[in-house]
Amino acid sequence: MPDVDTNGPKRRRNKRWPAALKREIVAATYLPGSSVSIVARQYDVNANQVFRWRRLAVKSGSPTPGSSSGGLVPVTITSEPEREGATRPAPAHSDTIEIEVGVDCRIRVGSSFDGRALKRVLDVLRKR
Repeated sequence: MPDVDTNGPKRRRNKRWPAALKREIVAATYLPGSSVSIVARQYDVNANQVFRWRRLAVKSGSPTPGSSSGGLVPVTITSEPEREGATRPAPAHSDTIEIEVGVDCRIRVGSSFDGRALKRVLDVLRKR
């Protein structure tokens, strides 16, 4: 008589996703031109799972792009340090502000720049 496995098929274990990766996946679904199904395929995760993570993020109060977090962003005003032998950059116009996000990103914005567009840019940069 042939051997028969009476235990049945092995139960599939659920994959564990790190919280940071879940946040990254959810944030990617809010980028302009993206969709949950496209992002889910890119990360090899079920789209229903991504929708669940989005609902949990909203329920937990995590800010999503397009929503107002109501929080303030810290601002530090500093003068440029004097560097030996370095040429001084041309002074910025009075209607221009400069925003540094992290150590590797600097944004210069004029007074005619759309505030909502700036908020979207800063939201994306803050999440990376």
